[in-house]
Amino acid sequence: MGSIISKVKSTTAPATTGPVAMSYYAKAQTVKPPLIANENAFLGDVSSSEKLDPAKPISAGFYRLEKGTPLVYEYTYHEMKVIVEGSFDISDEAGNKVHAVPGDVFYFPKGSKITFTTDDYGLGFYCGQRARDTA
Repeated sequence: MGSIISKVKSTTAPATTGPVAMSYYAKAQTVKPPLIANENAFLGDVSSSEKLDPAKPISAGFYRLEKGTPLVYEYTYHEMKVIVEGSFDISDEAGNKVHAVPGDVFYFPKGSKITFTTDDYGLGFYCGQRARDTA
């Protein structure tokens, strides 16, 4: 799906044979991710380990849902999500239902089918076991 890395100021040291540098993305949470589904679902990867570890990449970024059409998503990878703003109503095919608020943490296993809805909006930070822009 979408990447917001081009909209976020990044500081990353070039790869060398010396120490491996961290990456920093200033104010990444303030950039609205690109639209990915329906009229109200937005997602954008901020960073990925794909270049350093292409065999086992992880990608992280923000998912935003605004009031409107529910998003039903089947995970083809493992993902962790932390709710950072607003709220979501999240359910799975096993019958679990949660009203998620900031600070709540979720693990969505590969193969799970999850439904996201909101009465206003919700913003989550995710980290998934997948390559960049393949959600």
